[in-house]
Amino acid sequence: MDKETYPPYVGEIDKLIRRVSFVIKCRGRDILKDFDITTPQFNALLHLADDDGNMTIGELGNRMYLASSTATDLIDRMERNGLVERVRDTNDRRVIRLRIKDKGYQMFDEVIENRKVYLNRILKQVPANEVEDLKKSLKSLYELMKPGMKQDK
Repeated sequence: MDKETYPPYVGEIDKLIRRVSFVIKCRGRDILKDFDITTPQFNALLHLADDDGNMTIGELGNRMYLASSTATDLIDRMERNGLVERVRDTNDRRVIRLRIKDKGYQMFDEVIENRKVYLNRILKQVPANEVEDLKKSLKSLYELMKPGMKQDK
């Protein structure tokens, strides 16, 4: 298949990605019901874990497309629940950075493990070569799309 034949597939690929994403999101919410964490709090942990504690509330809000006040309220609740803490930047004392606490990492790890168990159960029904092809294709697609993301520098 040459690149000229892709347009007929674009709509179907878009639909399939949306459907898979929706199922994963719903299953992720089901998994979170077993933990003392909300979906926005878990999403915040995902972003913070990706950045290794080098993020401010404003940067987190931008990545999550939240208003500054909403991001602050979210972090306030997470701090009260012992998931994160605010830490002054060592280079600029005016800057407050967010750090995931041990309880936050533990919860994050447990949720991710549950998600992986679910996905593994599904993928076991797919031939191994197709799983490898899927991984390669998704990685390629992500690498091509990533530069256009708003939060990328």
